[in-house]
Amino acid sequence: MDAAAVRAVADDLPREPGVYQFLSHEGKEERVLYVGKAVDLRDRVRSYSDPRSERIRQMVARADDVDVAVTDTETQALLLEANLIKRHRPRYNVRLKDDKSYPLVELTAHPFPRIEITRDPDEGATVFGPFTDKGAVETVVKALRETYGLRGCSDHKYANRDRPCIDYDIGLCTAPCTNEIDRESYDEDVTAVERFFGGETGILADPLRREMDDAAQAKNFERAANLRDRLGVVESFHGSGGEAVTDHDSSGHAVDVLGVSLEGKTATVARLHADGGKLVERERHELDAPDGTDDPATVLGAFITQYYAERALPDAVLCPERPAGEGVDDWLASAGVDLRVPGAGREATLVDLAIKNARRDERQPDGTRALADALGIDSARRIEGFDVSHAQGKAVVGSNVTFLDGDPEKADYRRKKLDDQNDDYASMHALVGWRARRALAGEDDRPDPDLLLIDGGEGQRQAAQDALDAEGWDVPAIALAKEDERVVTADGQFDWPDDAAHLHLLQRVRDEAHRFAVQYHETVRDEVSTPLDGIDGVGPATRKRLLRRFGSVDGVRAASREELESIDGVGPSTASTLDSQL
Repeated sequence: MDAAAVRAVADDLPREPGVYQFLSHEGKEERVLYVGKAVDLRDRVRSYSDPRSERIRQMVARADDVDVAVTDTETQALLLEANLIKRHRPRYNVRLKDDKSYPLVELTAHPFPRIEITRDPDEGATVFGPFTDKGAVETVVKALRETYGLRGCSDHKYANRDRPCIDYDIGLCTAPCTNEIDRESYDEDVTAVERFFGGETGILADPLRREMDDAAQAKNFERAANLRDRLGVVESFHGSGGEAVTDHDSSGHAVDVLGVSLEGKTATVARLHADGGKLVERERHELDAPDGTDDPATVLGAFITQYYAERALPDAVLCPERPAGEGVDDWLASAGVDLRVPGAGREATLVDLAIKNARRDERQPDGTRALADALGIDSARRIEGFDVSHAQGKAVVGSNVTFLDGDPEKADYRRKKLDDQNDDYASMHALVGWRARRALAGEDDRPDPDLLLIDGGEGQRQAAQDALDAEGWDVPAIALAKEDERVVTADGQFDWPDDAAHLHLLQRVRDEAHRFAVQYHETVRDEVSTPLDGIDGVGPATRKRLLRRFGSVDGVRAASREELESIDGVGPSTASTLDSQL
């Protein structure tokens, strides 16, 4: 959009508080570039006809449209802005990356609702919570499923089934997918679950107590003890153990102390929580800070609205400086929160402590700091590694592993089946393109990485870079091949010393991506039918051993009789059959 287009849009907007979104229509997808709040929508949007920074100028130039939502109050606009930033993760907003929101329980908006624990509920779902104790919630949800049989599978797995899954066999689901239970009966079970979350503890505790007594009578004491422990969790659930978050205990004084550290495009906010005068909790949160955002006050304003939008507010918040952003002060004041910027005394000492907690260790263990310096990037704390594995173009798979501060972050590992093709470059292009599309569409719940590492040489790196350019995902990508351990970047190649800590870090990431890809390939390959399936004497176990030893059916064909007979389960007769029939 140019200045005239922005002014034309603004002229049609009301002079009321609300939220505005700058949108782009790239291809067939609509993307949210920026979300903002305004006391006067017309004046605020009009101000973008003369952008205040290069970052905002770039955003406006990429935008194709502006969408607005009118609210009754400035506070409503503030909270709506925070939730829209969380949902869409706009590129040009400061956004909280590691959202630590409390878990919720949802019953999905489906004719046969699914029950699940989530931090991001589906649209239209019936939601209970948030809850403070995830372990207690997991225990309760499992007990509810065992008692009332609500399904836990995705809608995709639910659809088009011709027989119940294992959850039905072990008593966790009544299998509405195959009509093992009728709609009316299932609705009654859903109502019972809703009543439990509404506060009727007995609707779950009573069946558990009866089952515990029956187990004890049958002298199944291990089962009885397990049920006793579960009953204890259920009975305390609506008390302090798993209770939904409400206002802080009025008998104590809850204070949050915030500190900020800015480094490149990443901001870190440390939160210290004191209750009753005692420091009881410490957290660090990362935020994406777009280019040009180097103001701690801006980061604080963004953090406070996004972090507290769905959490209980403390009695007071201490900050190193006044948070930026219209409405933040008024919102906290209207909620009874005392926002203070202490200049001296114990409170100022706490703020200094929070700032120290926010600052990263300059040593950054395991070579991450040295790697970032060597590559000329802001940070290399979060690295994602990619590799492709296949057997001559068959059973093609890709791996995507994650390292954080030099250590594997296995919860953030991903893998993907790819189209069969004997083209490593095309497969790498497809794998990295898949990751980029999911990140830009907000479909990947992981933070954006600081660096992508491709297993391979310049060809694989260029294929990955082409995919990044095609999708518009701005993340640096480098490659590392095993032949000479040379690091390949867009600007050239590096031959680092063998004992360099940053080279060792890349080797660990590369080797783990390779291991994870090969492991998945073997699983997929074993599921694919091969000419070995029709040979007498070659069962599934022997087929697996043959493929693992020789790599492919062609490898088995090329093997000698002696090599074949060296495989456990292959005798002279089977080796002869393989030699003649393959």
